Amino acid sequence: MPTSPSEPAGRAGRADPPAAPASAADAGPASAAGPASARADLAIVGAGPAGLAAAVTAARLGLRVTLLDAGDRPGGQFYRHPAPGLGAARPEALHHGWAEFATREAALRAHESAGRITYLPLHHVWTVVPGGAAPARRGHAGPATEWILHAVAGHAPDERATAVTARAVLIATGAYERQLPFPGWTLPGVVGAGGAQAMLKGGLVLPGKRVVVAGSGPLLLAVAGSLAAAGAAVPAVVEAAAYTAYAGRVPTLLRNPGKLVEAATYGGALARHRVRLLTRYAVTEAHGTDQVEAVTVARLDRDWRPVPGTGRRIPCDALAVGHGLVPQLELATGLGCATRTGPDGTVVLVLDAEQRTSVPGIWSAGETGGIGGAQLAMIEGELAAHSIAGALPGGRLTRSRARLRAFADAMAAVHRPGEGWTGWLRDDAVVCRCEEVPAGRIREAAGDLGARDARSVKLLTRAGMGWCQGRMCGPAVAALAGEEPAPDRRPLSCPVPLRHLAELPPAED
Repeated sequence: MPTSPSEPAGRAGRADPPAAPASAADAGPASAAGPASARADLAIVGAGPAGLAAAVTAARLGLRVTLLDAGDRPGGQFYRHPAPGLGAARPEALHHGWAEFATREAALRAHESAGRITYLPLHHVWTVVPGGAAPARRGHAGPATEWILHAVAGHAPDERATAVTARAVLIATGAYERQLPFPGWTLPGVVGAGGAQAMLKGGLVLPGKRVVVAGSGPLLLAVAGSLAAAGAAVPAVVEAAAYTAYAGRVPTLLRNPGKLVEAATYGGALARHRVRLLTRYAVTEAHGTDQVEAVTVARLDRDWRPVPGTGRRIPCDALAVGHGLVPQLELATGLGCATRTGPDGTVVLVLDAEQRTSVPGIWSAGETGGIGGAQLAMIEGELAAHSIAGALPGGRLTRSRARLRAFADAMAAVHRPGEGWTGWLRDDAVVCRCEEVPAGRIREAAGDLGARDARSVKLLTRAGMGWCQGRMCGPAVAALAGEEPAPDRRPLSCPVPLRHLAELPPAED
């Protein structure tokens, strides 16, 4: 297995940070689509809260950093910016914790100007592979392993292939929304809860005038508050979990008073806008012809099965729905990083106290280790940077991470979907939107045809073979197949033009 680029403090004392290249000969491999890129001490994938915090911390500790991100501006999904042409007067009003982000973005620009950080926006990394051995460094017995990050840069049709070489890699790829399908969820006007927030933050637009917010998890309160403050009528927040489940987690809650204040702020905003909160309810069907016109909500039992006779209709012209987030792990699992099942039922990375994965030379921070929010992601990014640089972090960071991670795990367990949610799926309800596969066909594959896992179901029905590659329907297909969540290992983490693969050097082909 590859070795770590630097031995961490606490195991073999304080390690020197990776040294700078001695000459131009220490440059990375040339890409057929562009010039060779200089080697970095650390390559970070993702410029969201975790990646941004890691980049500025690592640069401050003396490392040369390359920061790659698929977006055109730093901040990730959480700190999404309105386009400059929209002329937003106060974009910070749409965000929580904007001042902390702004400080780190300013530090990024300063380190970029000083040449300590190379920031590469619009770079979608599609694979990370082991590279050659780095030149031997003074004080080290042998060379350290290098990594080559292949990316698609720019927008089609002008996109190009590029590659970055680094001695260490930090994966901070964030997460995407978890969707549990229901009849009518393909109607125009039905959007993800996070998608509705992205529309507001990035486009300053609302998904509708009368928006029901539904699903499960703390994101719903933030989305409903933002939509109501922006002028939308929000007749209800429909939460499938029961908030009474937090009663058994009081010590964890009390150790996070800031989170309690945040929750109270969201609750106050809903009260001011007269938004009704329905707990242990779910949207079991959306109605409409050309677009959503109403939703049916029903009470759920403890296993999330709809209780007969409890359905009611709520008129609306939009529905923002989501059941939490799913860590985006394709790069990590493609490298063979170990995973586990998190308290919310999603697959997360196994990480040690210094944010190392099971693959030496690969670190990760943020939602990849379990959904926890921007504050926890930034702390984990800082911890990872200290580990990679061989510097001892302050005790404040480790204590804060432990406290916030415990809170995140408590929330994840409370809002974990119950097994009975498939009870609201009629056989004619579409589960895989890309391939238009209904629930009945998946049930047939799992029952009559003997499929016992999502892969077998996919081969029999094409569910998960479409453009999103199962990101939208994956949890639902696995649930209908009776399979526990499993890591999705794939060689490409995003669509890649065949010409980019053809341009790879023979050793990497």
